[in-house]
Amino acid sequence: MKKIGIIGCGWLGSRIAASMSGRYPIYTTATTNIKADELNSKDFNATVASFPDFQLEKKITQWDEIKGMDVLIITIPLSGKSCCVSSLYNRIQHLLSFIGDFKGQMFVMSSTGVYPDIPGNYTEENLSYNQVPGERMIRNAYPQVNILRLAGLMGDNRLLKNYTISNLEAPVNHIHYEDICHVIEKMMEKGSEGKLYNVAAPEHPSKGLVINAQKNLPSAEETIGEGKIILSSKLISELDFVFKHPDPKAFH
Repeated sequence: MKKIGIIGCGWLGSRIAASMSGRYPIYTTATTNIKADELNSKDFNATVASFPDFQLEKKITQWDEIKGMDVLIITIPLSGKSCCVSSLYNRIQHLLSFIGDFKGQMFVMSSTGVYPDIPGNYTEENLSYNQVPGERMIRNAYPQVNILRLAGLMGDNRLLKNYTISNLEAPVNHIHYEDICHVIEKMMEKGSEGKLYNVAAPEHPSKGLVINAQKNLPSAEETIGEGKIILSSKLISELDFVFKHPDPKAFH
């Protein structure tokens, strides 16, 4: 039975752990004792750990549970979209100290936010991992890492209607967390290594249509303005992947 590690058990990490619960031994990290206690109550074997953006006097010690681990899933922010390169470098160096010379299957959650905010269709070929600082740093340390560029995380309590939204005619790039879990499991089954995939639902309705659907309001005519469209065609082709939630209008 594969031993699974999840670094970062926030909104997404907790749902990934829950999707695998009862089928694999799961080991997690949390930033507080309260969160660790919550994870331990679900048999998610939590260790308190954090990866600050600044240098520390002492190196972070290696995670005891990493020994014998088969799969490592990292959900802490590493794309570099929201911080400077030096802060990102510090965070990743702390992470490397924590996981050491890990040789197993590895997944890093990146973001489709790394693509420029310019209207058009975007595939992985538009931006290599070498052009994204965080992706480049982690791939240089662990050539086997699979990088998943996730669209806007949705499902359960995360719905577009709960946010202040502008430009309602712009298309959405969303992904339901259940499909992220399915992508990871499909790649685990195939033993995938060194892959870079966009993970976005294949349908891209306008923000306005998604909000109307979530509020149970009648949909106006399908009017979709210009915007960025993230394509998951490579993922669909290489994994023969079928999305459980292809249409963001139906995520709720």
